[in-house]
Amino acid sequence: MIEFQNEPFTDFSDDQERMSFARALDRVRSQLGKEYPLLIGGEEIETDQKVKSINPSRLDEVVGIVSEADEQLAERAMEAAGLAWSSWKRFSPAARARVLFKAAAILRRRRHEFSAWMVLEAGKSWVEADADTAEAIDFIEFYGREMLRLGEPQPVTSIPGEDNQLVYIPLGVGVIIPPWNFPLAIMVGMTTAAIVAGNTVVLKPASPTNVIAYQFIKILEEAGLPAGVVNYLPAPGRTVGEYLVKHPQTRFISFTGSREVGLRINELAAKTVPKQKWIKRVVAEMGGKDSIVVDEDADLSIAVDAIVKSAFGFSGQKCSACSRAIVHQAVYDEVLERVAEKTKKLKVSETDQLGIDLGPVIDENAYQKILEYIKIGRQEGRIVAGGEKAEGNGYFIQPTVIADVSPDARIAQEEIFGPVVAFIKAKDFDEALAIANNTDFGLTGSLICRDRYKIERAREEFHVGNLYFNRKCTGALVGVHPFGGFNMSGTDSKAGGREYLLLFLQAKSISEQL
Repeated sequence: MIEFQNEPFTDFSDDQERMSFARALDRVRSQLGKEYPLLIGGEEIETDQKVKSINPSRLDEVVGIVSEADEQLAERAMEAAGLAWSSWKRFSPAARARVLFKAAAILRRRRHEFSAWMVLEAGKSWVEADADTAEAIDFIEFYGREMLRLGEPQPVTSIPGEDNQLVYIPLGVGVIIPPWNFPLAIMVGMTTAAIVAGNTVVLKPASPTNVIAYQFIKILEEAGLPAGVVNYLPAPGRTVGEYLVKHPQTRFISFTGSREVGLRINELAAKTVPKQKWIKRVVAEMGGKDSIVVDEDADLSIAVDAIVKSAFGFSGQKCSACSRAIVHQAVYDEVLERVAEKTKKLKVSETDQLGIDLGPVIDENAYQKILEYIKIGRQEGRIVAGGEKAEGNGYFIQPTVIADVSPDARIAQEEIFGPVVAFIKAKDFDEALAIANNTDFGLTGSLICRDRYKIERAREEFHVGNLYFNRKCTGALVGVHPFGGFNMSGTDSKAGGREYLLLFLQAKSISEQL
């Protein structure tokens, strides 16, 4: 077993890689429009209730037609997971890890194919999709190794006359509710962490990216995962999702998504129901309102590049995206002008083309919500770039820069989750830091600054789970930047870190008198 290393990104300047990716797109396109069943206990189940998955770059292109479950089928999935757990929990940590390593090897061989699915179903550019697939491989490899570590004898203090040990055992049946914005990486990370720890799960994927989730479940099957360990259950969140959260056999819920839904899950999980024998554990990542602070002595080239990349990568549809640029008044005008100039040159188009900067936003609801926030931004600030729909038969929005925004404005406080960044002027470093901390969230942040004293102050006072200096505030790497936030950004679960698997395990202390 070699030491964990992050999967390298694809170099699309290489002719062979470009041609290989283009061929993968063609193969995936040949599969569009297929129907996908539920997968419960290893059985494929078709339902009358279906949902279409649409290419957000081409609204007339159906990626897949997916069966949806009702509460009766949700109950069946819980039963299947419970039955599978009785045997899966007895697999050794090493045996469970081997399934993950096999799945990683399969995904690595089919890397461009999975990236192509994200280009067409999630509206990701080639580069963003490739990074998503690389991160998924990282999660699988990292969590497999972590389970091997946690499966070894754990250190305890020895005392004369006793044999003492500490072992980690699984929790039981869990519910996995991943987001659509990292439809492979986060879904894979949440799912594989839970199962390598010995749990079984019901996976309710995000509706816009149901097909990608299905494709990965088939990889787990190919890797030898026993039937029922992961049950694939596309379903409406308000009915079936809540049913699963409230179910007495649910031991934990792992969720990534909006603040509103996360708080609702936390509320429901906190209420005990008949036949429930435990306190349900909630692992939640709920978004952010992230800031890049630019001080007066900053390298402005780094600042401009960091703001543009962090704000507009994947059309701003990242919980870590920079949605607020807080800039010292001494350099505010120059940074604003350079960011606006660079933003106006960004290319917005269909994501099956290499070389674009932004694709569409995910669906009609997101499209309308973001456009409404841009209208609000016209009243709360001054639009200096973008501010309109973009051309194309998809959910395209121009990357938008809004200047002279108040720290308390709606667009400076509410999560937009789109290609919109608000510029806020700060009179000095103290005010900039105070503004950076003035939201309900606390996920990521960045400071562009040369002053070591201010960097060390920010290290202590900038209250976010992932803090960066002199670089963008997106792009966390598994094992390198364990990811999770404070306040309303969630439970600070630190995905991709050494403590993450402990959220899906319980420690058992065993002593025998000699």
